[in-house]
Amino acid sequence: MTEGNFVDYVKIHIASGNGGKGSAHLHREKYVAKGGPDGGDGGRGGHVIIRGNKNLWTLFHLKFKRHIRASHGEHGGRQRSTGADGKDEIVEVPLGTVIRETETQEILHEITEDGQEIVVAEGGMGGRGNWHFKSSTNQTPRYAQPGIPGVERDITLELKILADVGLVGFPNAGKSTLLSVITAAKPKIADYEFTTLKPNLGIVEYRDFQSFVMADIPGIIEGAAEGRGIGHRFLRHIERNSTLLFLIPADAPDIVAQYEILLDELRRYNPELLDKDRLIAISKSDMLDQELQSELQAQLDGKFEVPYLFISSVSQKGLTALKDKLWKMLND
Repeated sequence: MTEGNFVDYVKIHIASGNGGKGSAHLHREKYVAKGGPDGGDGGRGGHVIIRGNKNLWTLFHLKFKRHIRASHGEHGGRQRSTGADGKDEIVEVPLGTVIRETETQEILHEITEDGQEIVVAEGGMGGRGNWHFKSSTNQTPRYAQPGIPGVERDITLELKILADVGLVGFPNAGKSTLLSVITAAKPKIADYEFTTLKPNLGIVEYRDFQSFVMADIPGIIEGAAEGRGIGHRFLRHIERNSTLLFLIPADAPDIVAQYEILLDELRRYNPELLDKDRLIAISKSDMLDQELQSELQAQLDGKFEVPYLFISSVSQKGLTALKDKLWKMLND
C-alpha cells in the first residue's frame, strides 16, 4: 500500500431511508359490496450500518464517498400487503475504527471485531395501514399512518491502528529503518525529518513460527499534544498499542531529556498511555565503540524507570535481544 492510499480520517454524511406510507385501501371484490378496510403497512426505511472487516487496513475506499443514503421503504398495498423494506447501506471499515458525531466529537461506537455491525442511522418505521384502525364504532377508517422520516447526520470515522508494539520517537530516530529490518515492511526511509507521514505496519517473525505486529508511527515533536506538527493525527494510533518502544538515537544531545519530552507529550495527550508497558531502545549504537557505550551506559543507569538496551538496525546489533524482550513483555 502506498503512503497516499493510507487514509485514517474521513467525514461522511449519512441518511437512512424514510418509512413507507400505510395504505388506506378499502376491499373491493365481485359480490362483496362493502369489504371493509384492507390497507397494508408501509415498509421500514433502510438502515445505515457500519461493519468491521478484518481485511481492510485503511479508510481509503471512503475518501471520495462522502454521502451515503439508504433507500426508502415501499408503501403498503391492498389486501393487507406490507411494503418492502428499504435496502440497508453497509459501510465496511477496518478494525480499530472509532465512530464520532462530527458536531460534538462524541464517540458513538468503536469497531474492534470482524463482522461487528453498528446501526448508525436507523431507517424510519413504516406507517400502519387502515385495517389496524377498524373498530366496532369505526368500521370503515379511511386514513392510514404516514411513514416516519429517516435520520440524517454527519459522522467522522477515525482509524486507530491495532498493533502489539508501537514505535515512539522523535523524527529521524530510526523507526522506519528498524521496521524495515525486523519485518517485511518497506517504509519510506530518508535522511530528513517527517519522512514518515502515515503509520506503517509490519509483522515481526519470532521463534517457532510465532509473530507480533509492530507499528511505525510518524515522529513526535515537542508540542504534538497541542496539535503541532501532525499532532493528533498520529498520537491517536498509539492508544491501541499494548507496548510502546521508545527509540532514541545514540547521538542525541540528551537521551534522558528526549525520553522525558516524549513521555510528557503522551501524558498531555492521554495520561492512560503511561499505563502501557514501555521499553527504551538506544538506536544507531553502531556509532559507539565499546568504550563509549560503557561510558554512556554508566551515565544512563538509574535514570530510567523502565528497561533500556542498545541496538543498531544497520549492523543488526541487539535486535535478537530486542525481539526477545518485546515478546516477553507482550506475553507476560
